[in-house]
Amino acid sequence: MAKFLTLDDVKVKGKVVLVRVDFNSPVDPQTKKVLDGTRIRAHGETTIKELSKKGAKVVVLAHQGRPEEPDFIPLKQHTELLAKVLGKPVKYVDDLYGDRAREEIKELKSQEVLVLENTRTYSDEQKSKTPEEHTKSGLVKELAPLADLFVNDAFSAAHRAHASVVGFSPVLPTVAGRIMQRELNALDRVLEAPRKPCVFILGGAKADDSLKISNHVLKNNIADCVLTGGITGHLFLVATGVELGKPNTELLERQGVLGLVPGIRQLIDAYVGKIRVPLDVAVEVEGRRKEVAVRKLPTEYPIFDIGTETVKMYCQIITKAESVVVSGPLGVYEKKEFLKGTKGVLEAVTMSKAFSLAGGGHTIAAIEELGISSKISYISTAGGALIEYLMGGKLPGVAALEGATKGK
Repeated sequence: MAKFLTLDDVKVKGKVVLVRVDFNSPVDPQTKKVLDGTRIRAHGETTIKELSKKGAKVVVLAHQGRPEEPDFIPLKQHTELLAKVLGKPVKYVDDLYGDRAREEIKELKSQEVLVLENTRTYSDEQKSKTPEEHTKSGLVKELAPLADLFVNDAFSAAHRAHASVVGFSPVLPTVAGRIMQRELNALDRVLEAPRKPCVFILGGAKADDSLKISNHVLKNNIADCVLTGGITGHLFLVATGVELGKPNTELLERQGVLGLVPGIRQLIDAYVGKIRVPLDVAVEVEGRRKEVAVRKLPTEYPIFDIGTETVKMYCQIITKAESVVVSGPLGVYEKKEFLKGTKGVLEAVTMSKAFSLAGGGHTIAAIEELGISSKISYISTAGGALIEYLMGGKLPGVAALEGATKGK
């Protein structure tokens, strides 16, 4: 279980608090307009608002996009959106740690909030280094002396050993913000001591990630059952000896994932009965849905969803679960005809008594499409960090939190 300090362990009134959040948002490549402020709202309504109300002088560190990419923009729009969330003015400076940024920090009053410029404008921000190595960076050397506390609230960036994520922890008292705290507590509920039976539902297109997750949760007796769908389901079917048909095999070849088949076959053999693959699939025939039993494959048509019998089998397993993790949709949910599999399984999750955790961009999109967000116990906004954590990986940002103490 992750052990770390939180905002409950520190007094912040009158103190300068550096807060690393994840404001990274979808951006229109033409207009450069931020399209969705979900992450900004999440951090604003929780950690930033709490710090401000408690009298801290709040300095926000965040990134947006990558250099040379269309979504690499300044944080001015993010600041305006944050101001709306907080219901009060928020300061912004188009400088990260230069003279203007440092002066703005020195002039901050209690309860005021200042957003510094995109951390990725700093050339060494994305270099993967140890926390101690990052303490020598310009960013940390210039900002740390002005601050009393570092709050890491960016779980979704915690898999990056970047300067603004891990560099302040060796030189400042460090605690987890509320979003980080919620993410880690929710993940502990399904990874450290899950209520049994524990079911993992793995779909989507990232079959290599699904293989690593399956291996970790089965090997460590975390999951009692793994249900597969999407491209992941295609590949697991191939590993059981099923021929899918030309269009589907070609898709897997384009994805470059057929090389995973031997490893998947070994996993299935090692955990007999614990990995479930589709009993039937839905293919697209002239724009219409048609269901085909797996025993009648291969097919000349593209497979876009799991079939009705598979949904029934998966729902029976989910009904008995006490913990459920969902990572990836089970079909091409964007097409109305092929939403059925994802809809059936997700609705079973919402109707079960299980603690449910869901994450990943397409998973969240499907949940929102179905209007069932409020019925999922916890929805993670993290992407790569969530997958890495589910694989059993050690996240640099979390490791830095665990190593921090109040006395630093």
